[in-house]
Amino acid sequence: MKPEPTNRASLLTLRAEMQALGSPAAAAQSLRFFKTGPGDYGEGDQFLGIRVPVLRELVRKYRGLPWREAVTLLKSTWHEERLLALLLWVDAFSRGDATDREAIHRAYLDHTAFINNWDLVDASAEHIVGGFLYPGGIGLLVDLAGSKNLWERRIAILSTFHYIRRDEFKPTLRIARLLIEDPHDLIHKAVGWLLREVGKRDQEVEEGFLRVEAWRMPRTMLRYAVERFPEPLRKRYLAMKSAG
Repeated sequence: MKPEPTNRASLLTLRAEMQALGSPAAAAQSLRFFKTGPGDYGEGDQFLGIRVPVLRELVRKYRGLPWREAVTLLKSTWHEERLLALLLWVDAFSRGDATDREAIHRAYLDHTAFINNWDLVDASAEHIVGGFLYPGGIGLLVDLAGSKNLWERRIAILSTFHYIRRDEFKPTLRIARLLIEDPHDLIHKAVGWLLREVGKRDQEVEEGFLRVEAWRMPRTMLRYAVERFPEPLRKRYLAMKSAG
């Protein structure tokens, strides 16, 4: 993918269009949904009130915008502008050559301070981090799993979704073990979700993990992991937690 000239007018047009698309009612709902109150994980975040399908339409409309221009959006105080920046990067990454993909991957890691909510991570990490690393090693994910930054730890586990979709489960299991004692509920949910995705493809692999680790998994993590199991089996693993 050849670099395109900077088009400031297009970026200004895009931001103006986003302002026009915003809905105060939807924004108020998002403030509650994304826990933006004092002390919450999304404290102080601001919303325009634009739904994700509309943002995906904007990705298609503004695909010609050079991906580097999206850095301006990623640094925005508006949540939807940050999400759109990441969706534009995911799109550019999928269409780019090796040089483009490496540059987008590096830019992503350089700006994790702005990838600061669960939906921002979930929409991008699998593609830009997992997609870049695959099929190689996961040393970067191990490092991210040890980060003090909540969102970098979530990036670590969500990036392994790229491997899961290709029926490679060891990266998810390794990162899950590193995060099993994480203090944050959003990590518990993410790890449990990814383990459940492993189980949807190979239940025996997931159960092999649970037979060893269920007793020390946070209850939320375990509940997410066994959510799709038949009721007797689900209760058996939940009882392991109680016994532990």
